[in-house]
Amino acid sequence: MAPQIKEASGEKPAYAELNNLISEKLGGRILFATDDWFTVAENLLKGEFTEFGKWMDGWETRRKRKPGHDWCIIKLGVAGVVEGVDVDTCHFTGNYVPRVSIQAAVLTPEEEKVIPERKSEMGTEASDQQLKEVEALNSQEWTTIIPRSQAGPGYPSTRHTYLPSESNGRYTHLRLNIYPDGGIARLRVFGYAVPDWSLVSPTQMLDLASVESGGVCLEYSDAHYGHPRNLIGPGRGVNMGDGWETARRLDRPPILVADGKGVLEVSGYEWTVLRLGHHGNILKVEVDTHHFKGNYPDSCRIDGCLLKQGQHPTNFGNDDSLWLTILSPQKMRAHDHHFFEAELEKVGPVSHVRVVIAPDGGISRVRIYGNITPTES
Repeated sequence: MAPQIKEASGEKPAYAELNNLISEKLGGRILFATDDWFTVAENLLKGEFTEFGKWMDGWETRRKRKPGHDWCIIKLGVAGVVEGVDVDTCHFTGNYVPRVSIQAAVLTPEEEKVIPERKSEMGTEASDQQLKEVEALNSQEWTTIIPRSQAGPGYPSTRHTYLPSESNGRYTHLRLNIYPDGGIARLRVFGYAVPDWSLVSPTQMLDLASVESGGVCLEYSDAHYGHPRNLIGPGRGVNMGDGWETARRLDRPPILVADGKGVLEVSGYEWTVLRLGHHGNILKVEVDTHHFKGNYPDSCRIDGCLLKQGQHPTNFGNDDSLWLTILSPQKMRAHDHHFFEAELEKVGPVSHVRVVIAPDGGISRVRIYGNITPTES
């Protein structure tokens, strides 16, 4: 019996604000693909579209003339929970994949070794021997998290096919199936990391907000030039687009005045809420304005609150009654690292932080270092 075809959503869902678990910068990798004839599967994981543009910026297989369908195996950059995906067929209009599905599994390093060495090269396809070797994974029997679903052509109004996951399990690898062949520009797998917290000592200090720790961006006031989820990405930002940048606030005063500490006195500000990967006590904060020279914020403040699991109040980021100040407003500098430790207030364990910048501008990364504490149920 053929699987039921699932209708996709063209509306951008809430899970599309989460981290892309297969992005190249996070460590996502293509381990195997049945066909790389027109373009290689690695293009699925890239960020922005390249100069190659319409005709070769994605994964496109040959027109299949034998039984079966094309598929590839993807290793997540971090093991975690998949909330949903975006199958983006941008530029693929007469050659897009009409249907897709996704399966998932947890593989050990030893199990991963059975996958034949990847040769990422246009004009190639997997040999019979390579297909036989990868059969040892029995990947066609992995858990189906996205059932067979229709995808849209790569026109601006139909290129994004949003599909929610039907599993809340933790996975390390995905199998993307395309039926039977064609092209996809990008695959984005939205979710959050799930570390093994039993391996972390309560005395160990780590960045509780990072993608690797399971941190996610939940809400924000403005993301005109760059999404605030970039704040918790790995490494330092590669450019301004790899950070959080807001539009200029229209309510900023016509003539700016500073207080005794040099911080501008403005009523307006922008904010983003980050859910930590684990509850913890905040011991150190890092704010990096790397690349932001004429557009860095004047000041930055960090607030925190402790919520029970599953608790998510309405109007979360705007509700000042929920938040305690961890770091009072601190003057920022252009294109520089800022570290704060002695300046932090001891507010006890927190599960979420609110990053507040005034009046507007951009920052590259925020690190929230602390020790884990027992999770409130």
